[in-house]
Amino acid sequence: MNPVYHKELLLKDRTYVWHPFTQMKEYEDRHHLLIERAQGLYLYDADGRQYYDTVSSWWCNLHGHGHPRIKAAIARQLDAFDHIMFSGLTHAPGIELAERLVQITPTGLNKVFYSDNGSTAVEVALKMSFQYWQQLGKPQKTKFVYLEGSYHGDTLGAVSVGGVALYHELFKPLLFHAHCVPAPDLRQVDRTASRSAHEIAEIALAHLRELFAKESDTIAAIIVEPMLMGAGGMIMTPAAYMQGLRELCTAFNVHLIADEVATGFGRTGKMFACEHASVSPDLMCLSKGLTAGVMPLAATLSTDEIYAAFYDDYAAQKTFFHGHSFTGNPVACAVALESLRLFEEEHVLEQAQDTIAALAAALGDSGLAKLPHVADVRQLGLVAAFDLYEDAERRLPFRPEQRIGAAAYAAGFEEGLILRPLGDTLYFWLPLCTTADDVRDIVTRTIRVLRRVLRLSE
Repeated sequence: MNPVYHKELLLKDRTYVWHPFTQMKEYEDRHHLLIERAQGLYLYDADGRQYYDTVSSWWCNLHGHGHPRIKAAIARQLDAFDHIMFSGLTHAPGIELAERLVQITPTGLNKVFYSDNGSTAVEVALKMSFQYWQQLGKPQKTKFVYLEGSYHGDTLGAVSVGGVALYHELFKPLLFHAHCVPAPDLRQVDRTASRSAHEIAEIALAHLRELFAKESDTIAAIIVEPMLMGAGGMIMTPAAYMQGLRELCTAFNVHLIADEVATGFGRTGKMFACEHASVSPDLMCLSKGLTAGVMPLAATLSTDEIYAAFYDDYAAQKTFFHGHSFTGNPVACAVALESLRLFEEEHVLEQAQDTIAALAAALGDSGLAKLPHVADVRQLGLVAAFDLYEDAERRLPFRPEQRIGAAAYAAGFEEGLILRPLGDTLYFWLPLCTTADDVRDIVTRTIRVLRRVLRLSE
């Protein structure tokens, strides 16, 4: 890229663009990293420097950037037609993708409703659950339950069931009331040697059981991120919790909504995180990796039982009056289908198991977990995280003004890493194309970042 044009672009970026989750004043005297191209596991900036995309471009990318089969699928669909509305019209990519999603998701999810991003997939699930109970003659079931530390998107319905104060607290006057219950955080196993993962799950389930016993007549659904709560700090939860949650929802006649927007499509080592607990939800939300992280598309899957409550003569007014301009976009659906073919034909999940094992070994063998200020190193599939503390043994945090996580992010650029933090939690959210050698290199570079930021000697 021409250096003059490069400079002009970055000045225009600061003049016109409002970036997400960003305090723009921090960029008053500095620029965002300008990416010129991407290939495989790497991003390349306008100066030609190479960076590992260790966060999969916001947890989206699966097979690597610029995959030739994905690009070819886009071209083929564009040669046929681009976008058409999905009400009153239909098309092969949307039909075939729905069939394939029903085949690969947990048993019982037989109907597919398309939208365009994770937040909207959640909104659809909330509205479906609410309307289901209204049409089933139980109009009092209007409340929802969510987990402390959970994140389900940034539209107002999704924020109403979000549990991250930093993102959600300000908007409370705009939100509907929902019940918040504790989440079973597996970090408690390390911190409390006397408690097992099963016991931690049971403690959290006891709170939910008590709530259901008192309020289930007014509760429509509980929404959870199965096994891994991302934006709340990479909180990993026991499979026993999901199993107990399914049992309680069935016993108390409450819908279970699984938000697999981030965890779906192999990231946790299984196609869907619910599979770790052998659980089938009533509603499942999908996006991000649905199109291999290449195009916006989302889907909300439901059971036949939920679908049947909407199936009636038009005069009964039970239609689900909800839709989006780009619902079922044919190009996005074609990309999603090609991604699923890649999973099957190239045995993507099977091959990823070697990388998952290599990641576990690298986290242990590298000594990262033994570094001063590092605690709670954890992993699920191709996701790994650890927390940075002033006093790691006593879990005493750094002062907020020190902004250690932000410093690590900036230092990561110097080591060729996109290492985006969640506060003082650092994490890897790796594409499925990552190799064992890549993992070892990424961990080695991360240790160099930590030594620099934390001022540790070799």
